[in-house]
Amino acid sequence: MTPERLDAAFSPLADPTRRAILARLALGETTVNELAEPFDMSLPNISKHLKVLEGAGLISRSRDAQ
Repeated sequence: MTPERLDAAFSPLADPTRRAILARLALGETTVNELAEPFDMSLPNISKHLKVLEGAGLISRSRDAQ
């Protein structure tokens, strides 16, 4: 693995919110609303964190019709 790829993977983990999101997702799948509950931030901000984690290849997202 190149240093650039390592930076791309580890840089997102420097943020405590993203680490907390990953810890929650390690327990199983959940909705964005459920992920946002313990944080004092808007859903769009949570989505931004998810996009960073997804871009680093640490998570994948899907949409399920209700």
